[in-house]
Amino acid sequence: MRPEALNSLFVETEALDGVGPKLRRPLEKLGLTRIRDLAYHLPDRFVERRVITNLDEGSIGENVVVALTVREHRAPPGRGPFRVVAEDVAGNICTLTYFGRASYSAKKQLPVGETRWVAGRLDQYGQMLQIVHPEHVSENASAPLGHLCEAVYPLSEGLTQGRLGSLVSQALQGLPDLPEWIEPGLAAKTGWPVWREALAAAHRSADAEARDRLAYDELLANALALMLVRESNRSQRGTPLQGDGALRAKLQLPFALTGAQARSIREIEGDLAQGAPMLRLLQGDVGSGKTVVALSAMLIAVEAGAQAALLAPTEILARQHYETLSRMLRGTGVEIALLTGRDKGKAREAILMGLLDGSIQIVVGTHAIFQDSVTYRNLALVVIDEQHRFGVGQRLMLARKGRRVPHTLAMTATPIPRTLTLAQYGEMEVSKLDELPPGRQAIDTRVVAVERLDDVAQALARHIASGQQAYWVCPMVTENENEDLAAAEARYAALKERFGDAVALVHGQLRPEVKDAAMERFARGEASLLVATTVIEVGVDVPNATLMVIEQAERFGLAQLHQLRGRVGRGSGKSTCLLLRGDKLSETARQRLALMRETQDGFRLAEEDLQLRGGGELLGTRQSGDTPFRIANLEQITRLLPMAHDDARLLIERDGGLSGERGEAARLLLYLFERDWGVQLLRSG
Repeated sequence: MRPEALNSLFVETEALDGVGPKLRRPLEKLGLTRIRDLAYHLPDRFVERRVITNLDEGSIGENVVVALTVREHRAPPGRGPFRVVAEDVAGNICTLTYFGRASYSAKKQLPVGETRWVAGRLDQYGQMLQIVHPEHVSENASAPLGHLCEAVYPLSEGLTQGRLGSLVSQALQGLPDLPEWIEPGLAAKTGWPVWREALAAAHRSADAEARDRLAYDELLANALALMLVRESNRSQRGTPLQGDGALRAKLQLPFALTGAQARSIREIEGDLAQGAPMLRLLQGDVGSGKTVVALSAMLIAVEAGAQAALLAPTEILARQHYETLSRMLRGTGVEIALLTGRDKGKAREAILMGLLDGSIQIVVGTHAIFQDSVTYRNLALVVIDEQHRFGVGQRLMLARKGRRVPHTLAMTATPIPRTLTLAQYGEMEVSKLDELPPGRQAIDTRVVAVERLDDVAQALARHIASGQQAYWVCPMVTENENEDLAAAEARYAALKERFGDAVALVHGQLRPEVKDAAMERFARGEASLLVATTVIEVGVDVPNATLMVIEQAERFGLAQLHQLRGRVGRGSGKSTCLLLRGDKLSETARQRLALMRETQDGFRLAEEDLQLRGGGELLGTRQSGDTPFRIANLEQITRLLPMAHDDARLLIERDGGLSGERGEAARLLLYLFERDWGVQLLRSG
């Protein structure tokens, strides 16, 4: 049960003045469904304005507030802008310019002969000073003076800055006073404002201390929840698993293990033999052979008379794992099954019976493998692929499937810098696969200007004619009106015109069965070219695909580019990755593309990506789901997370956990940031 002190924060936004069905939809698009969401919907930036007595005092490009007297309305001939000619006290002329329907309100707000206070950006058009679409117009000075520092919020269609600002104000007025959860010594040292003041200040101005305080709260909630998971895990009884090596000896591997694979298997073997359940992260770069390590772990469980499950984020990936593992397991006599949401009827019944009586020793599947109807005879190991795609809640559901808590091995193909590993996985033990298997060739990576699109299309035609396959990745699904983005659908149409049915299309907005069918056509070689968005970023394995074209490569984060490049180079043939870039490159984008040409070491790229992005450019992280945070940016995560981590440990080890006075406050914090699975865990434990 959520603590009563927080109830007012979790009231639906419809309780606010002015929110009806019409406003609900744009608010939902932004994820603003409760008072708490509005309070934490922080401004992107602030517009600073200066009051001037006449236009001579202002600079071009500056945001100003000035009193102007209206002299004339000029309606356009045809479809041009509506102009209001006005002058200041010194007689300087300024045109207020309005486009489209805004002209209707301009006539009402700015009657000829009247003086009005106008707030907006001062620009020059030819020899004339102008303000396009003034942001505020009022009869007296007090209203614009209240807007000298104005928050600019992220919006969705159907919302204006004014409307959203007034809803945020209402949300902030109703904030409760909450007790302090930050360790007193740290609170005194940082001088941060208390929670309620910090929220109000973050909406008022670019107050770095208030922002840091709010980011810290989020990081502390996360660190504390992950630590509670770990503590709970340590106190649980697992099933010690010791295999005799008989099944592993029968594995027909086409290659020798790398040193990193052998080391990781030894680390996992040591963990599985313990009484406490294993909680280990297997970090492997693209193509480093994580599957073999995971299979060895699962065979240890089977040798010990138990069952193992491999959980994949998508059906395509589950099917792919199943096929790979089945190939490797030939000749071992191990029974493996695939269970997805698609399985129905007798086939599903047979799998469920096999899991219940233990005749199926390894199961591969999507989240279908931990639904209520699925019961295991003795599930002792769970391998989770691409772990950040699963919530902690889902992992806990799995944990309850075994007689005792199963051992957990999480795998990620995204090399993550130490700080972000801490943020996502807490203090999990980490095994790193930092060597590539022998025989893997380096991928030839080139940066190509978008003007050479025709040359790229011709190279693609030659590539397909030689019997090989290719990917073409676009950053967006549909054309964005404001930006000239090459949409996947438009690119697909153009390429289909040239290559006909050899082209397939995949993006996140397609129905799952349509997406799967297109992927399967490509995997079977029936389609030569797959046009896609980043949905193919993780785990698609088609060895015959040896060309990757990434359009507008400058829009992707380094980690994402590296993941996408890793879709090729999976067979023995030479592979190429073409990074198509636009003509306007930021310095960061330039450095990113240069690094992609220079190295294929994912761990180095992950560290460089963190350096390059700093706190600002979060696009790559937010898009690929690398960070579980909404408030804290990368710079804050790097700087504040170690402190939050130490604070969480102090609370658990010195200050009595969640039962003391500070613990009660920390419990509120966990519910506030919806990390309440940390509290649930204590209860169920």
